[in-house]
Amino acid sequence: MSGQFSALWQRGGRAGLPDALARDWDVLVIGGGICGAGVLLEAARRGLRALLVERRDFAWGTSSRSSKLVHGGLRYLKDGHVRLTAESVREREMLLHCAPGLVEPQGFAFPQYGKARGRRSFLAGLALYDMMAGRRERHWLPADDFLMAAPNVKRDGLAGGIVYTDARTDDARLVLRVLREAQGHGAAAVNHLGATALLRDGGRVCGATLACGVDGTEYTVRAKVVVDATGAWSGPLHGAGPRLRPLRGSHLVLPAWRLPLARAVSLMHPHDGRPVFAFPWEGATLVGTTDLDHRDPMEREARITRAEVDYLMAALRAQFPHLQLTDEDIVSTYAGVRPVIAGKEGGAPSQEGREHVVWSADGLVAIAGGKLTTFRAIALDALRLVQAQLPGWRDPLDVRAVFAPVAMPAGRGSVDAGLGRRLRGRYGACAAALLDAARPGELERIPGTDTAWAELRWAARAEAVQHLDDVLLRRTRLGLLLRGGGAAHMARIRAICQPELGWDDAQWAQEEAAYRAHWNQHHGLPDEA
Repeated sequence: MSGQFSALWQRGGRAGLPDALARDWDVLVIGGGICGAGVLLEAARRGLRALLVERRDFAWGTSSRSSKLVHGGLRYLKDGHVRLTAESVREREMLLHCAPGLVEPQGFAFPQYGKARGRRSFLAGLALYDMMAGRRERHWLPADDFLMAAPNVKRDGLAGGIVYTDARTDDARLVLRVLREAQGHGAAAVNHLGATALLRDGGRVCGATLACGVDGTEYTVRAKVVVDATGAWSGPLHGAGPRLRPLRGSHLVLPAWRLPLARAVSLMHPHDGRPVFAFPWEGATLVGTTDLDHRDPMEREARITRAEVDYLMAALRAQFPHLQLTDEDIVSTYAGVRPVIAGKEGGAPSQEGREHVVWSADGLVAIAGGKLTTFRAIALDALRLVQAQLPGWRDPLDVRAVFAPVAMPAGRGSVDAGLGRRLRGRYGACAAALLDAARPGELERIPGTDTAWAELRWAARAEAVQHLDDVLLRRTRLGLLLRGGGAAHMARIRAICQPELGWDDAQWAQEEAAYRAHWNQHHGLPDEA
């Protein structure tokens, strides 16, 4: 990445933005979620001059509000989507290999009661799942053994259970890591800079008009090809492409001590038979997900409804009755909108496919649909259409590991192995600089989380922060992991972040007030309705 764009990530500086944008680009990527980040990386590592812009913050939309799972998709296999499942398993295995500390194995346990129907087909599917991944596991456990793996499940009528392995991640940090990797190959990425219109020359798309979300300044950027990677927000810029069906998935976060789990527990909801899961994540327990048509305007940020809270809590009470969980145990909530391609009219949301589609017009390539796990495959499909519009570019578009290997530098042996693995996974080549920036006591974990205080300092110093919610909801996940969005720790958060951000007291007060209001509206419990 050029020095001009490097400066834009330090203390959220924008002074150099006009000069940095004033060049012709090969590829302009619109959308700073995981698909846009993947396209940026795959383009930059192949020598293209690539720029990504995001009108909100990196990973602001779906890519910070997913179920945090990197999985092959057993449901897709059940529905006959063998190719999608095989692709997803391949991508999961690649990420497990090249991003330890960011993408980690996650065991699942699925309790079976009485003479459960479908057990044989489930186990047959898992055998195929194993074959795709090149591994073999024991999947059926009788009741006593299953209770060792998942001791808190309901015991009445338990026949045993099915166990298998997928993977989990911090989705927002995955996006940031991919963007940093792309920058290492010379790419540029700017947040809070939105595309308001496409530029055209004789009917061909040749760039975009951009508006800065910080000061409102407009810019014109020219590019040989524009890639629309705006996910669930795709379409308004060009008014074309497949019809999307925005689906909302909502989640709860509970303290790990109230719902302690060694494995993820997957269950069928007692009301409608939909799968619901709970699993350990970032020092807490994550519960999800719903799957509903999202009928609110897309410009309005998604939030959980009272009915969704009740739905998820009903599943928890049915599966873990002795824990007597209540709304008081909920630390936070979040909701995201999935960019699902619409299928048959009237079909159930949970039956919609998760395949992706890429299509092109003169000077434009657009992505619709897809899932977190397969972002690399989606990016390569998009670049094949980009390549058709760049006659002089003939890269073979071979499949490569997303991340280069990262080693902990010598002389940092005092960092415990768990924290070292975490930092390498989340920050890649920046892990050493993060450790160098840490002040005394900042390598300790924040109570109730797996996050070190030093991660706050690094976010404020070097990760393009413009607002406090950028730090607390995406650079770190403290806004989801701590009650009140971290209100009890705000004094120390301020002491670390304010000097790094260069905000005066008035700006900090304004940002903190805006963050608290935002958290209450979108991450607290909704009003009774």
